[in-house]
Amino acid sequence: MIIDAHHHLWRPERGYPWLDEPGLTAIRRPFTPADLTAELTATGVHGTVLVEGGRCHPDEAAEFLGYAADTAPILGVVAWLDVAAGNVSGTIDGYRRLRGGELLVGVRSQVQGDPDPDYLDRVDVRRGLADVAAAGLAFDLVIRADQLPAAARAARALPQLRFVLDHLGKPRIDQGAAGLSSWRGPVAELAANANVTGKLSGLVTEARPDWSPDELRPFVEVAIEEFGADRLMFGSDWPVCLLRSDYPGVRRALEVALPPLSTRQRRDIFAGTAIRTYGLTLPADGIDPDAPSA
Repeated sequence: MIIDAHHHLWRPERGYPWLDEPGLTAIRRPFTPADLTAELTATGVHGTVLVEGGRCHPDEAAEFLGYAADTAPILGVVAWLDVAAGNVSGTIDGYRRLRGGELLVGVRSQVQGDPDPDYLDRVDVRRGLADVAAAGLAFDLVIRADQLPAAARAARALPQLRFVLDHLGKPRIDQGAAGLSSWRGPVAELAANANVTGKLSGLVTEARPDWSPDELRPFVEVAIEEFGADRLMFGSDWPVCLLRSDYPGVRRALEVALPPLSTRQRRDIFAGTAIRTYGLTLPADGIDPDAPSA
């Protein structure tokens, strides 16, 4: 089986100003659960995790949890939450009372949008992260490469919190060896914390426009070395990936970029790690978590 641990849905008219940036015409349109299920069927993906899309408004959580309640392949939702705003526990409780609230598996702040590389060191942020841990949710780290050191410090300070590194911390794949060198040490420091898992997601959009899977391979190999397959999971980052590749192409690119792996390691990357990290409940109709991924 395959679980896509990272994708988005949005309707631009509901408030996604980042989609107005130049060069995003290809994804500046609605992406709905119906669009998603068509892609999953065509690509052989069995379940997904829907991640907040940068709207940064609590109404999005209600919308997405409702989608999850009505769309069988969506097994969990990572909702937006301002971890520094205070009353984190109250916000989470409110999300859980929504229709589909039982499918809330994590939260995420748009840390990458803060200019401070040490944002995750702030007292108010750490307090909010502790509340996320107390609620039993994962916290997705959408961060820039220069924010990796602060993320490592936060992971050490909060061993009770499950951190998930989105897009491997957005390494500069387009810079080749230089991008690998500048990213490798900080990501290894973060991966040294057992409470951190990583997503093999969003890599194609960090590569050159005329990228090939060979350019991803060194970064994927470092991730395997530092995290291990049991702390890595596949994510498409659809529809953002459409800026570089269609949905099936992202899966194929990861297959090519991965080093030789055992059957168990492949099962972890393509399903098992996501199930464990997010506490996903598989449908009762019999998806087998041990079924081959390809």
